[in-house]
Amino acid sequence: MEVAGAVLAVLLALAAPAFANDPDMLQDVCVANPSAGVNVNGFACKGIAEITPDDFFFAGLAKPGPTNNTQGSLVTGANVEKIPGLNTLGVSMSRIDYAPGGLNPPHTHPRATEMVFVLYGELDVGFLTTANKLISKHIKAGETFAFPRGLVHFQKNNGHTPAAVIAAFNSQLPGTQSIAATLFTSTPPVPDNVLTKAFQVGTKEVRKIRAKLAPKK
Repeated sequence: MEVAGAVLAVLLALAAPAFANDPDMLQDVCVANPSAGVNVNGFACKGIAEITPDDFFFAGLAKPGPTNNTQGSLVTGANVEKIPGLNTLGVSMSRIDYAPGGLNPPHTHPRATEMVFVLYGELDVGFLTTANKLISKHIKAGETFAFPRGLVHFQKNNGHTPAAVIAAFNSQLPGTQSIAATLFTSTPPVPDNVLTKAFQVGTKEVRKIRAKLAPKK
């Protein structure tokens, strides 16, 4: 199956009304107007006369992004923040690139189910149920895998060549909470005594993890 056809099929499946997470729209389009300063479970709409084709266009998923970071991966989102025309449509995408050995670390999407379609390379992927059961699979080019809404999941490139996927979501803005970053780099910080007890480690280890995960300035 061609890449374009596969991605379209994934998007159509996720956008089906029976499975949509975002509220149903009440007009043809509601192009986001972030400058309005009003958010009511979404963004205020532009006036219809102000809408342009570029409100529905984004070229950012066409090429690989740099993966020379500590995780060896890069997520490029194509959500309502990049494509204002997605406002109220209940769908978005992203491209994820992985260096050899690269990891998209354990994280959740509180507002969306995710499906990935492998463009090239191979990945070990998985998610954890609320009963702590790991559901994992090795996937390769042309294959897809789904991650249920809100469950912790990851993707890891254990191969020796780069890999990339296109991900589809049934939300215009799925949200992402990276487990490690959420716990160790929050503002204000989660108290040390919470983390030491939760992870059964000492304060020195907590502070060392914080230092490693802190955003580079």
